[in-house]
Parts: sequence; structure tokens; C-alpha cells
Amino acid sequence: MMFSDAFMAIADPNRRYLLEELRRGPKTVNELAAGLPVSRPAVSQHLKVLLEAGLVNAKAEGTRRVYTVSNAGFLRLNLWLDQFWDAGELGSPGS
Repeated sequence: MMFSDAFMAIADPNRRYLLEELRRGPKTVNELAAGLPVSRPAVSQHLKVLLEAGLVNAKAEGTRRVYTVSNAGFLRLNLWLDQFWDAGELGSPGS
């Protein structure tokens, strides 16, 4: 996962909405599309961006794909972000 891809992926409010919904549990494209004012194909495109960024997983169940949050993707992102908190310089003048 490229971190720039992950940040680009979460920059879009529709994708953040999808992540919030998936945080509550696995969902299909139809279930996710029900809460957005965009088409089902648009939701699929947003999910593709999240998949490529490593932030969601997809699993085939019959003719449906069920999406979940990728814990590993968010762990890598979180570890990268944590290095800035560990720097001990946050909030100091001149930083």
C-alpha cells in the first residue's frame, strides 16, 4: 500500500462514508449504495479505490461481493501516522 494512495482514498467524503458503514460490519455494494446519493456503479468505483489503497477487502459470496474494512491496511496506516506522535516535537515552537 502506498500511503499517498490511502490518503487520497480517504480524502473523498463518499469513501469516508463507505468506511464508516463498513466499520459497523460487512456489506454488499447494494447495501452501501442505499445510504449514498450516488449510483451503484459509482459506489463500486469508490470501493475499487479503497481496495487498491488496501483499506478494504472483498470476498465473493455466490454472485455478490461482500466488503469489509482491512484491519491490516489501517494498521499500516496507523503505524505510519504514529511515528509523528512519537517524535515528541509536536506543538513545540518552530516545528
